[in-house]
This record gives sequence, C-alpha cells and structure tokens, in this order.
Amino acid sequence: MKYQHQNLSSGKWFKLDFREQMANIGSEIERTIIWQRKNQAYSQKAFERGLELLDLTIADPKNIKRLKELLRLREVLADYFVFDNIYHSKSKDFKKYFYSFNYAARINY
Repeated sequence: MKYQHQNLSSGKWFKLDFREQMANIGSEIERTIIWQRKNQAYSQKAFERGLELLDLTIADPKNIKRLKELLRLREVLADYFVFDNIYHSKSKDFKKYFYSFNYAARINY
C-alpha cells in the first residue's frame, strides 16, 4: 500500500499518543469539511489522508482497547462523506468530536 504520509506510516505514527493521533485525524477531517464546497478534489484527498491516519491509529497496538470506537468512527465518517449519511451526521458533530482531542493534545505541551 502506498501511503501519503510516508514518514508516519514507517513507524513514527505509533510514537504519538492517542490524543495526538486523533487531533491529527481531526485536522484532515476539518480540511475535508472546509474543501467540500470549494474544491471536491481537495476535499477527497483530505478525506483519504484522514482515513489513512485513522487506519494507522486502528493498527496501533496501544489502541486495542479503543478499537470499537475507532472502527465506529471510520464507519460514520465513510457514511457521511461517501455514502448516504444514514446516521444523519453533521459536519459540526465531527468538529465537536475532534476538538476535544485537539485541546487535550495541546494542554500537555
């Protein structure tokens, strides 16, 4: 598999703590939302990067106890951005969800 985040996929991603991983995923999802109305191609690329980071987070052994939440998040994101939005998600829901991780990751530094 060819990763867009080459240096992260080579092991650097696993050195980040869970909050940092989720904050980075949130940044890509935020870009996806911002670009949705401006440029669909950019939005699609940001979404693919976000899924790539989420897949790396799912593969990280330290997150095994969070697997249910991570897999559900992947399902809901795909439903919202690609499929029929059967869960009736809104972009503000994703912003709110990821904001807490961004905040938590920053207060430790």
